[in-house]
Amino acid sequence: MTNAKPNILVVNDDGITAPGIKVLMHAMKELGRVVVVAPDSPQSGMGHAITIGKPLRLDKVDIYEGIEMYSCSGTPVDCVKLAVTKIFKGKKPDLCVSGINHGLNNGINVLYSGTMSAAVEGAIESIPSIGFSLDDYTMQADFSHCIKYVKEIAQQVLANGLPPATLLNVNFPAGAHLKGVKICRQANAKWAEDFDERMDPYKRPYYWLSGVFQLNDHGEDTDSWALDNNYVSVVPIQFDMTAHYAIPVLNSWKFNV
Repeated sequence: MTNAKPNILVVNDDGITAPGIKVLMHAMKELGRVVVVAPDSPQSGMGHAITIGKPLRLDKVDIYEGIEMYSCSGTPVDCVKLAVTKIFKGKKPDLCVSGINHGLNNGINVLYSGTMSAAVEGAIESIPSIGFSLDDYTMQADFSHCIKYVKEIAQQVLANGLPPATLLNVNFPAGAHLKGVKICRQANAKWAEDFDERMDPYKRPYYWLSGVFQLNDHGEDTDSWALDNNYVSVVPIQFDMTAHYAIPVLNSWKFNV
């Protein structure tokens, strides 16, 4: 029997100096040996992008005492790939945690999220993985009410593991008065985008992405309901995107070729 501490990889998409990753790494330091690999600049909305057309840089940095940290020039997914192959050298960590993101990743937002894509990449590598996000986009966000839940959920995953090809998407409401944890499904909710058209000094148009969050699902078992009612939402997600229920429907088609 070994009493060795678990190895924990900490990543994010807001950048290595973001307040959310500082909170997450210090929480994980209480549970095991922490290695941080994070982008050198914000990478929000990158989804599962990887870098293939230019070289990547991976530099060891000394930002917080007693924590091994690396700054990466690539995407959040690049960070996980480099961590597994170059830092852990194929001996995979016991846990991969991503965040804590500045802003929610509930509903269909998961598809766009660099935070969640880093956790998905961890799961693809067969590492138990969790993405954490808070409903506060500001760099002055208060994460203090999240810490005990972050540690408890991480401890549960370390102790129990996760089903194969599955990871957790955890979202926190803002504010300190949380009611507890709800295991949920992903709501049918998305951003209804618009583009604000403006003119530059040379009279050429440019565009800022904007929009409103559109909830098309009023079930009381969803992440959106949990967050609106001051619960921490925990959604098990998978990277197998096959719509298994649709296979019998497609098999009923008659292809005339």
